[in-house]
Amino acid sequence: MPIDFAFQAMAERSDRAPARWRRPLLRWLDAVEAGWAVPLLLVCFVAVWTLYLAIAYAGSGLHPDTLEAWTLGRHFAWGYHKHPPLMGWVAAAWTAVFPVSDWSLQLMAMVNAGFALYFVDLISRQFAAGDKRILVLLLLMLTPAYQFHAQRFNANAVLLATWPLATWCFLRAFETRSAFWAVAVGCATALAMVGKYYSVFLVASFALAALVHPARRAYFTCASPWISLVTGLAVLSPHIYWLATTGASTFTYALAHANGDAVSSLGEVKNFLLGLVAAMSAVAVSWVFIAGRRLKQFPADFAAMNPGLRLLFYIAIGTIVLPVLTSVAVGTDLPSLWALQGLFLFVVLIVCGTRYPIERFYTVNVTVIAAGIALAAVLVAAPIHAVYRNSYGYEEGRNFYAQAAVELTREWRELTGKPLSAVSGDEALAFAAAFYSSDHPHARPLDYQSTWGLPRKATPKPGWAALCFRDQDSCNRWMEWVAAQEGHVVRREFTVQASLWGWPGLTREVIVLMAPPGGSGAVPESAADDFSASRRPTEQSRAQQ
Repeated sequence: MPIDFAFQAMAERSDRAPARWRRPLLRWLDAVEAGWAVPLLLVCFVAVWTLYLAIAYAGSGLHPDTLEAWTLGRHFAWGYHKHPPLMGWVAAAWTAVFPVSDWSLQLMAMVNAGFALYFVDLISRQFAAGDKRILVLLLLMLTPAYQFHAQRFNANAVLLATWPLATWCFLRAFETRSAFWAVAVGCATALAMVGKYYSVFLVASFALAALVHPARRAYFTCASPWISLVTGLAVLSPHIYWLATTGASTFTYALAHANGDAVSSLGEVKNFLLGLVAAMSAVAVSWVFIAGRRLKQFPADFAAMNPGLRLLFYIAIGTIVLPVLTSVAVGTDLPSLWALQGLFLFVVLIVCGTRYPIERFYTVNVTVIAAGIALAAVLVAAPIHAVYRNSYGYEEGRNFYAQAAVELTREWRELTGKPLSAVSGDEALAFAAAFYSSDHPHARPLDYQSTWGLPRKATPKPGWAALCFRDQDSCNRWMEWVAAQEGHVVRREFTVQASLWGWPGLTREVIVLMAPPGGSGAVPESAADDFSASRRPTEQSRAQQ
């Protein structure tokens, strides 16, 4: 393998006599154990990728999932219609401190990714020191999970941070068997569960990993696992009570994904595994160059793996095998993006499981690659993306969210002279109107009239508005139905135009329905329920949540 030997010799020469440009990076690597190298890396990561989001989505609104998280979080609850409550809680806590704006929630998304990487480092430092800790983080930065997946802040994205946090606590609890770490495991796993129910696979992987580990007897005969179980149930009890008293709509939404047969399930599993392989492809290629001929040491390194890493290996296998078995058995959807938050398990195992040192030549090179990708994204890809989207737009209409909300508010104020208090219609537009309107009305998308509802006849009637894009047939049919039910509504139409740094972009037509205060102000409940129930199955395929 002449190429491999050449790289190895180059690495050894570089470590003996590094080039001048490498020396600042080497000083940074020297400070890993001093405590400031990892925080500096994470701060730079958050700052650069937040700047990327600000440029790439200039002239566009936030992703509908992020707007949904903010909308839900405006009213504290132990659960929401589609999802467990963590994403709403995070958005509410963030906007209690930071302003309600695009850059603020973009920063929130990347800070969540930064915390995710920090919790991964807490795991890495249990098994490695110095450069290997940095290398774990750098390799993860080569995956799409912590930038492009993270920016779409939703029930999947919050798991980026909660999964490594729960895993770290479990590793510490299994090792120490102390009451403190047992309680920490219960709290962290409960937090993951109120992020998304998919976290049940992580919790089950903890249990299975402990059962197959050689130290299982010592663990299960002490109080630690039972303290964790009781603590987790106690922390989850408000959400469980909410499920029991509200009809468990989050379960209903989750079960809507379980509608396949054996053939479709096998297809889901294939795509799931291929998607994860694709997400790890850059890591795999990088590791082949780093390890080189030392890849043949993998069987020996695996056999000599320490007990903590072996426990982590069992957890990692469980997070892949259990969803696959469930999908085949039940016939559920299984998008690979549901499992991106668990990729860190394999990267930690790959890097920390090696018994040989990694030359700094490779660590510096991966640093330069990660930094180069980030800078190219900010300076080249982001402006190109913004210009392209200004001309060609998004299917969901993000280019028009702010303009539509402003025009809706103006029309409403002109008609009523009062603040807009409730908005409905297309889900994404309703969330956008709530966020971008200066009145910040309560958003009640038409999909959930039966549970969120426009004002009922027995309640005060402050009025409401609804809006759809003209080309959204189902939403427009709903508007026609509502207009027929109402005693007095006003219909308006207007055109909105995308704009990027003063450059005009594409246009789109918006239809608005307004029920002013003093009218009936209500949609008959039974009819609204029937309409929502009849259309909900098709709308649930809008996105893989």
